[in-house]
Amino acid sequence: MKKLLFVFILLLVFVACSNDNEGALDEKTEEDPVEEEVIEEPAEPESTVHIYPLTGLEADEEVTNRMIAVMLNNHPEARPQTGLSHADKVIEILAEGNITRLLAFFQSDIPDRVGPVRSARPYYFHITDDYNGIYVYHGAAQYIEDMIQNGDVEGLNGMYYDNDKVLFERSNDRVAPHNSYTIFDGIYKLAQEKGYALEANYQPPLTFVDDVEIEGDTVANIQFNYGSNYSVSYIYDTQAAGYARYSDGEQTVEYEDNTPIMLENVLFIEANHEVIDDVGRREIDIDSGGDALLLQHGKVQRVQWERNNGRIIPTKEGEPVPFVPGQTWINVIPTNPGIDGVQLSNEAE
Repeated sequence: MKKLLFVFILLLVFVACSNDNEGALDEKTEEDPVEEEVIEEPAEPESTVHIYPLTGLEADEEVTNRMIAVMLNNHPEARPQTGLSHADKVIEILAEGNITRLLAFFQSDIPDRVGPVRSARPYYFHITDDYNGIYVYHGAAQYIEDMIQNGDVEGLNGMYYDNDKVLFERSNDRVAPHNSYTIFDGIYKLAQEKGYALEANYQPPLTFVDDVEIEGDTVANIQFNYGSNYSVSYIYDTQAAGYARYSDGEQTVEYEDNTPIMLENVLFIEANHEVIDDVGRREIDIDSGGDALLLQHGKVQRVQWERNNGRIIPTKEGEPVPFVPGQTWINVIPTNPGIDGVQLSNEAE
């Protein structure tokens, strides 16, 4: 009897242990499966597009090289000039009489030499200083030279380096004062010796837009007479998608190889002009803004102009009107006759 009782107890223990193991097994099978950890790849940073501040064209890296502004001769005996096809922007203003001079800004495309170079005028070097450029000129009236030497602009005067073959050289195929050329390697060398910074911050750049429909009326030929003996005109070339420029009916080209000067933007701005001496020197208000005409893609818009961060820009209702990427020429004209004196035609010459 005792033997039977012992066997019965063993059976009960065995059954109980079996039930416990089955429960443990069931608990294991009912657990959630272990999920594999997903490691997300870090998002690639957006690439930064660098542009040249005066042209809107793409640059390989951040643009910090300082602008060089050269005072160019526009007398008939100085045409055609050397280096204009490399200029990011050219500003054309009257000097004495009815002949203009050109302030050419170089940054994105540096030529070997530029010229012919002429003497300084305050409104040219004030613009240069506002654009944070180095001003290159050849000669100046004493009071103007004093302004430059006293710090109105950082400048390099060819009068001190005439034909030194480092900063300036005289050509043999023209006569003075229409034969002085500046050498760009020398500009950087002399600027550094004088302690001028060769780098600058040009942020933000001007406003640019491309691949959009330009507003305005279609106009093929634009002309303005600065006086009885000088006129400037622009003709839109649909094939080149740019404006060819003419002085007194003769196309503006590079002197050495006849490369045409082609422009993506042309801006006429009117400003008050005042003759201040018997030589015919002028004071010109390049600060107050006023009426303007903007030419892009064969169309013309009536706009305003103003100074924004020192730069001359077109505006509408106080908002900047974007430039088209590329080169720009700005013609500053007297308020009399002003913008109404600009002749517009749909017929190319």
